[in-house]
Amino acid sequence: MVGIAAGLAAIAGLAWFYLWGMASMPGGMETGIAMTLAMWTVMMAAMMLPSASPAILLYAAMVRKNAERGVALAAVWLFVAGYLLAWAGFAVLAALLQAALEGTGLLAPMMLSASPWLSGALLLAAGAYQFTPLKKLCLSKCREPVQFFITNWHPGPLGALRMGAAHGAYCVGCCWLLMLLLFALGVMNLAWIALIAAFVLAEKLLPAGRFSSRFAGVALILSGLTVLAAPI
Repeated sequence: MVGIAAGLAAIAGLAWFYLWGMASMPGGMETGIAMTLAMWTVMMAAMMLPSASPAILLYAAMVRKNAERGVALAAVWLFVAGYLLAWAGFAVLAALLQAALEGTGLLAPMMLSASPWLSGALLLAAGAYQFTPLKKLCLSKCREPVQFFITNWHPGPLGALRMGAAHGAYCVGCCWLLMLLLFALGVMNLAWIALIAAFVLAEKLLPAGRFSSRFAGVALILSGLTVLAAPI
């Protein structure tokens, strides 16, 4: 278990180091679609692996306990790979959206919204989504890994990959609009990336996570209305 936790921390740490390197690279904002896809994929790993650690460590504990009884479960890395695969799918869509926004001039060269209307709309949409049934469902799956495994168990290596992808899909459903806020706040603004990642962690792991989710929804809606009321 310690080894698994250390491995997750190492992967997340390397991902954050990569992002820091990109953000501090002279001319690093000039990226092609391949680099943009790599950036979003690494960013999602950096932001989401910490909040996924309870489910990953729970699966690792099940692997260990079953091994003690002579029953082999699929390796933990397959579950992690499935989880990251789901976020890689989101990264593809985010990279394509970024290219489209850049092409229409709505995203400045520094990967920051050039339109207060876009920023306001993203803030309003992210805030409103915090109150939707889909957000509630996905957040509950992320907050209750035991229940997730009870209702989504699949045996074998393919099953572990499938479970990881399913858990990742719930996390995408929970957080996708929060991630798109980076278009309004700065795609490579490490302070905002870290703040969103910290909020996601609190929302999923802390007892008051559901309350903080609603509080954030109100704050985002008010911020969106403020931006739209005074466009630059």
